[in-house]
Parts: sequence; C-alpha cells; structure tokens
Amino acid sequence: MARPREFDIDEALEAAMNLFWAQGYEATSMQELVDVLGIKKGSLYAAFGDKRQLYLAALRHYDKLEIAGGIAILDGRGDGADRIKRLFDNVTRVVGNGDRRGCFLCNAAVEQTPVDTEVDDYVSAGMRRIEAAFARALADSPGADMAAAQALTTAYMGLRVMAKGGTAVVELKRTASRLVAALCHPMQI
Repeated sequence: MARPREFDIDEALEAAMNLFWAQGYEATSMQELVDVLGIKKGSLYAAFGDKRQLYLAALRHYDKLEIAGGIAILDGRGDGADRIKRLFDNVTRVVGNGDRRGCFLCNAAVEQTPVDTEVDDYVSAGMRRIEAAFARALADSPGADMAAAQALTTAYMGLRVMAKGGTAVVELKRTASRLVAALCHPMQI
C-alpha cells in the first residue's frame, strides 16, 4: 500500500512554477527544486517524474492561473476595447508592484521551444487561446479591426518581455496605451 503524500501538490506546483518562471528551465537545478518545494527528491520524482515533467506541470499550472485569468479579463463584461485595456493595465500594475518576471509562457517560448517540441506545442496552443480571446473582445468593440487579434497578442507578449527586461513602468504604461489605441481604435490615432 502506497504511503499518502506528505505535501500539497498545488503548493508544490506553485513553488515549482515560480522558480522556473524566475530562473528558467536550464538554470533551475533539481536540488533547488527539492529545496524550494520542501520535499524529498524521491517524493518529487514519485509525484512529478523528472525535471522536464515538473516543468510541463508548472506550465499547465501557469495556464490554469495566469493565462486563464487574462482570458477571463478579455471575456468579461463591457466594451471589448475596455477589456483589452484592462488586460494591458494589469501588466503595468503587476510590474508597478515589483513583479518583473514577465510571462512564463514567453520565457518558455524563448528558452525551450527551440529544443522541446512538447513545450513548443504547449506554448503555441496557449498563444492561440490568447489570440482567440483578443478576437472575442474585438468582436465586442464597435469599429475595431477584427484582424488586430494577432497584433494584440504580439503586443501583449512584447509588453510582458519589456517588463521583464526592466523597462520603466511609466514607459510600459505609455506603450500599452498607444498599443490599445492603435489596435482597438485605429481610426482614432
């Protein structure tokens, strides 16, 4: 009979997600994961498999929390352009609160998609889900260019990368405002 787990799986995934998000896959060692998760190496392997499987589980956890949260903003109530603005404002608010990790999905795209097809497939699917949410928001925005969903996705991800790169909050806000105006209300520029 198997012994019950002595740790909370969601708390462990949260800790792993935050470590991978901050450091990346390659820079994160198994020993750091063991230390941060506060579990024994054998328990980590039993629960998640190897480091790569834990990384994929952390990406899924990020999707459940962060990507789903962004999509919920885009699918919320009100004018689509206002919802898009709220999503971009959320990025600058988070950065203003000191969180400079950027986007875990963007980080994975840069670091792991060139070398891991499963991560590539996962990142591509996440980007398509975000783009589809932008398209739904644009459909609820009078006068919006319906072809702008892909550009909004690119702009949103670019803003997240700029945040990670240290761009000043005031500049991120200015950039976000210009992007939303240009892509949601192109005739008002």
